[in-house]
Amino acid sequence: MHGDEAVHACRFGQLLEENDYRYDPNEFHGPTLNYFTLIPAWLSGKNTYASLTESTLRIVPVFFGILLVIIPLLLTVGLGRPVALIAAALTAISPAFVFYSRDYIPEMLLVCFTFGVILAGYKYLQSRNAAWALLTGLFVGLCYATKETCVIAFGSMLAALFVTLLIRYKNPLTALSAFGKIRAVHLVAAAILAICVSCLFFSSFFKNLAGIIDSIKAYTVYFHRASHNEFHIHPWYYYLKLLTYAKSQTGPPWTEAFVVIMAATGAVLVIARKGLAKIDLHLADFLAVYTVVLLIVYSAIPYKTPWCLLSFYQPMILLAGIGIAGIFNLLTRRLARIIAVALFITVSIDLALQAVLASCAPQVDFDNPYVYAYPSMDVLKIAERIEQVADADPAGCQMPVWIVCPDGDYWPLPWYLRSFKNLGWYNDVNEIKSPAPVVIASAELESRLIAKLYTLSPPGQKNLYVPLFDSYVELRPGVELRGYVTKDLWDRYFLSKHD
Repeated sequence: MHGDEAVHACRFGQLLEENDYRYDPNEFHGPTLNYFTLIPAWLSGKNTYASLTESTLRIVPVFFGILLVIIPLLLTVGLGRPVALIAAALTAISPAFVFYSRDYIPEMLLVCFTFGVILAGYKYLQSRNAAWALLTGLFVGLCYATKETCVIAFGSMLAALFVTLLIRYKNPLTALSAFGKIRAVHLVAAAILAICVSCLFFSSFFKNLAGIIDSIKAYTVYFHRASHNEFHIHPWYYYLKLLTYAKSQTGPPWTEAFVVIMAATGAVLVIARKGLAKIDLHLADFLAVYTVVLLIVYSAIPYKTPWCLLSFYQPMILLAGIGIAGIFNLLTRRLARIIAVALFITVSIDLALQAVLASCAPQVDFDNPYVYAYPSMDVLKIAERIEQVADADPAGCQMPVWIVCPDGDYWPLPWYLRSFKNLGWYNDVNEIKSPAPVVIASAELESRLIAKLYTLSPPGQKNLYVPLFDSYVELRPGVELRGYVTKDLWDRYFLSKHD
């Protein structure tokens, strides 16, 4: 599991076992991911952190990923059936969406709820029905309670809505006055519902009212992080390059360039008003502007992680559907249409094969461009060796295990060691106050750690520590970990292994 997945899993474990969740504005994003995970945990009879499995957790983003395939079909009236079907198909076979739909991170929920805002908002503007206004407010509240980057989507929606009205009415003042056609009572009701939903989650259903204020404070953290975390600082074209062409030295090329090109084509057709049969032009204008604004903002922010591209890639897929259907509408000759359909099928097969490869290859296959900051497979080896040694200790899973890594850089080990009840997590050697039979530490701490362990042993009871691993192991590529076990425990383990 990715380190971020393990962090969310650990937080969920606390919610599951202790019915306690407190929003932390410094690192962990909103609480909806954890609370929605209660559903599969309860349905599968999991009531402890140790009993959880990856499937229990990852079924949540899988569920919302499937919803993202279905939702375009609900916009058939505005986009037309061909566009809705094409968009649903492209979402289903997108390597990026398929890959991140199985990661226990909040991104898939955010994209789904954001799409819900657009869908419900559009339905409301078409019908002026209060139920759609309330549903819009519900999705706004869920977005805010899912991830802080929702404000980028909200700002882009407002900009796209204003530009769409400007295109329609030609005059800025008239465009602004069009907002007045929204019934005030509906707007207020939607806003109240959005606030109530977000407050429910951030306050842990009124158990931690400070979480509501913390949800606002979080933006100072993320504004600072957006330009100061060197590891995640990437050039403006990072997302576009990731989507259009990515290739390692040994792996196959990865590309979703067809979708990007078709989205650009769709935007051109929307501007030119060509090939848009049975499409609501105002909705098409909104999607084009919304996609472009989102892309610009996300590209301009120096802090970039690959899963963030899903926020603008989802409306881009809708635009691609408009582009593909528009080209087909403009082709008048039968042969040209047959060639276009054949090309679409060929590209779709290639995208589907990439999606299968992304899903079936090991999660840490670094030939896959969507693999980012993943741990090494050695993490499994580390956990397995500690479990084997614990079997030779009378305390078993109660055996103390200390993990010492600067800046808390030990994830996802807390997930893989979740069955142990006496774990110590330390940022520095000086924090250790007592010895433990097994110690895992960053390689650069070795000399200080050995000296510390020697001083902690009582006089006359000095216990020799020996290496826990017989080969090089790493947390992530280039991040080495060392393991140490007391000599007497190692001897018991060695004998039990060869008994």
